[in-house]
Amino acid sequence: MTELPSPPAARKVHTETKLFGVVLNDDYVWLRDKENPEVTAYLEAENAYADAVMAPLAKLREELYLEMLSHIKQTDISVPSRDGAWWYYTRTEEGLQYAIQCRKRGSPAGPGTDATEEVVLDGNELAKGHAFFAIGDTDITDDGRWLAYTTDTQGFRQYTLRIKDLDTGETLPGEVERVGSVVWAADNRTLFYTVEDEQQKRQYQLWRQELRAPVSADALVFQEDDERFNIGVGRTRDGKYIVLESGSHTTTEARVLPADAPTGEFALIAPRENEREYSVDHRNGFWFIRTNDRGRNFRLVTAPVATPGRAHWTELMAHRDAVMLEEVDLFAGFFIACEREDGLPRLRLWKFAGEGPRAALASEIAFPEPAYSAYPHINRIWETATFRYAYQSLVTPSSVYEYDVATCASTLLKQVEIPGGFDRTLYASERVHARAADGAEVPVSIVYRKDARQPGKNPLYVYGYGSYGYALPLGFNSNRLSLLDRGVVMAYAHIRGGGDLGKPWHDAGKMLVKRNSFTDFIACVEYLTAQGYGDPKRVAAEGGSAGGLLMGAIVNMRPDLFRAVVSHVPFVDVMNTMLDASLPLTVPEYEEWGDPNQEEYFRYMLSYSPYDNLKRDAYPAMLVKTSLYDSQVMYWEPAKYVARLRTLKTDANPLLLVTNMQAGHGGASGRYDYLKEIALDDAFLLKELGVV
Repeated sequence: MTELPSPPAARKVHTETKLFGVVLNDDYVWLRDKENPEVTAYLEAENAYADAVMAPLAKLREELYLEMLSHIKQTDISVPSRDGAWWYYTRTEEGLQYAIQCRKRGSPAGPGTDATEEVVLDGNELAKGHAFFAIGDTDITDDGRWLAYTTDTQGFRQYTLRIKDLDTGETLPGEVERVGSVVWAADNRTLFYTVEDEQQKRQYQLWRQELRAPVSADALVFQEDDERFNIGVGRTRDGKYIVLESGSHTTTEARVLPADAPTGEFALIAPRENEREYSVDHRNGFWFIRTNDRGRNFRLVTAPVATPGRAHWTELMAHRDAVMLEEVDLFAGFFIACEREDGLPRLRLWKFAGEGPRAALASEIAFPEPAYSAYPHINRIWETATFRYAYQSLVTPSSVYEYDVATCASTLLKQVEIPGGFDRTLYASERVHARAADGAEVPVSIVYRKDARQPGKNPLYVYGYGSYGYALPLGFNSNRLSLLDRGVVMAYAHIRGGGDLGKPWHDAGKMLVKRNSFTDFIACVEYLTAQGYGDPKRVAAEGGSAGGLLMGAIVNMRPDLFRAVVSHVPFVDVMNTMLDASLPLTVPEYEEWGDPNQEEYFRYMLSYSPYDNLKRDAYPAMLVKTSLYDSQVMYWEPAKYVARLRTLKTDANPLLLVTNMQAGHGGASGRYDYLKEIALDDAFLLKELGVV
């Protein structure tokens, strides 16, 4: 029999926090000490235990890995996109973990047929000697010579800035740590970059650097002192202005600087107002401002460059209660309104009447399926008659189209090839709605293999997230085929707290109504089983990060509904984390969850915090995964959660904690390593759902 790891609390003292007459006991606080060898020993013991439990499934895991690998065209190339005199693309090579970013010279018609390839960044070379590797932000000067890029080699999302001469391949001496966003000015020699606070992991300073000058000479341009706010820097699409944005979860503020005057002073567009957000772009002497000042779903206004304040805003697109204006892609002759209606993305073309800001709705790009994702692709050319967008669905592989603004015709440029015998006609997707307890209609997207469908008998997998106003994307994933081909019906619940039905949908699942996210998910599962999409005794759920909070809450509320749960980097220790303002992200998160230092929020958050609501009960089989260098949800949250749950669960179902000791919030960084992590998850699910 496989032996459980020794209970860590038996060897340590516990802490007590008393607030508003409530005592919070924490027997596992010692697991926060990452440098303690006993902590490492405990995590490794849990990994060894998980390995032992999963050992009988080694053959299945290898089979799943090879299946997923067979559906990936390992040597491939992306659609080239033009920027100045260059066409940029990304390619992959069989056997290499990371993509290679490249470019070729060309004309507006395309890259030259005999042009020499230049490697911009080779992730495989940069990753040598590192167990983890990720590229953060990148920007290239207008003349195409200088590349600014950031990399992370630990997984803590702490990036190092470097400058590369693309003419010579030389990387300049001097690095900057903890960098977020980067952007070049129009002079091809001045770089702006943001830096994070060491303790709070909050981008709070903007710096200016002169090419080839020592880092010590960099100038601090701006500092954001409000702990709720992060900053980011970019450039308007026409290239004329640098934009510095300060933003919290609910409030934003923008400053602008002419890109050809990088040593000048940033000018404020409009001062921040609580609960008001806006973003800005520029065309022909006018600011185009997307704002939620008149309604939660945003509208579009314009203002002259000289008088950008709210008093001078002129409405171009009105706020609509049923349509979320998510983004505006601005070009010289038109703009694309990226909207979300009835939970689905819409791309609508508006044409300008002339040089001024007046425009009219001209057309809408049509999409053929009931559930899909569609969004702007890479469009770097300001003066253009075409617009590129990406499209995919639960059954249609990722595709890039070019839309002709004059004819309103879309041309397919590339669809990702899915080798290994994939036939999309074997699969079907549906869009249904589950009724929540309060009457809300919650969208659910479903995909299954048609010839494997047996009403009421299939194993059912349900995924959810439901936080931060994030709309659950409905993309194609070839890794999903291993479950679909074994008869698993897969569903994606667009619960409140997400942005699937606009900002009001987000508002209805955060702060003092956060429990709606959990009850929505439960309602979706009950609806799906009642409608015959799955066997009520063979239901699995999966979620990660804030979706891991969802997993923790639903198994506390309705453990009987689920046979198995996979929880990735789960935010489960809500009270201890949100009461510790020294942790990264805590203070900004008050606008999503509430401030537990206020009694109303304290008691409400305590009512659902997964770690604090564990009890003696029978729980589903659970696979809980984390990473030692996670910067978003610290590894000790899932570690403490599993340790406490082991002392309370009354069932014999497996409870596994798997810690990646060399990665961060997103898990393994290499594409082959990542597939092996998914194979572990799928093997666990298939075993517990009785498929194998």
